Amino acid sequence: MMRSLWTAASGMTGQQFNIDTIANNLSNVNTTGFKQIRTDFEDLLYQTTRVAGTPATEVTVVPTGVQVGHGVKVAATQRIFTQGSLQSTGNVSDIAIQGEGFYRVLLYDGTYGYTRDGSFKIDSNGQLVNSNGYKVMPEVVLPDAFVRDSLTISQDGRITVKVAGSDDPLEVGQMELYRFVNPAGLQAIGENLFKVSNASGESIGGRPGFEGMGKVVQKFLEMSNVSIVQEMVNMIVAQRAYELNSKAIQTSDTMLGIANNLKR
Repeated sequence: MMRSLWTAASGMTGQQFNIDTIANNLSNVNTTGFKQIRTDFEDLLYQTTRVAGTPATEVTVVPTGVQVGHGVKVAATQRIFTQGSLQSTGNVSDIAIQGEGFYRVLLYDGTYGYTRDGSFKIDSNGQLVNSNGYKVMPEVVLPDAFVRDSLTISQDGRITVKVAGSDDPLEVGQMELYRFVNPAGLQAIGENLFKVSNASGESIGGRPGFEGMGKVVQKFLEMSNVSIVQEMVNMIVAQRAYELNSKAIQTSDTMLGIANNLKR
């Protein structure tokens, strides 16, 4: 059986995975804080029929060997943490990160999740939570009878409000951001959340705008960093690569048919 059949089949399988990744990027083009994912490939094992450097004569060696590859496989899915564009919303509880860092939220199982999605809400207890009710950490509890429009979050994360009947702003909390040595190693769990993994390293907390942390911008949200044009080009390239691999399979099948019809 011709090895090219299996080699080309691995190429088609790889491009199917590539299209799946591109489709996920495009489907999240309007997801707040979403980061583009790129598929990385690597070649498979090689069959060596002649090793480079094999003696040819008593005084010479073969300068190049003879190897044939066996296709391709997906090596990794790389998440690209470039800055997304900031969009003004006018909502006082929307907060965007400009620069490096993640928000930390407390999950239902007591562990922490990390997100770039700053579309926060204020629940019935006056706590700052995300869209799924996860508390922002450190906890931020707003006082009773606070004036909603007076909620102010400075670029270094200080949270102040005014209480009804008073004109003096009251500082009620301090936001923190968290960064990682290798953010691409974070484990995505859905809901715009990531969890720490052995690859990402432990979280490093800090005040916004200090020690390498980005600053926070109130009344803005960070949009997805997916480029529709780039993804469409990637889709065309993946489609053509898929077609070329299918042509290789068809050509191999034709060659096998010719060999099979040598004797009738």
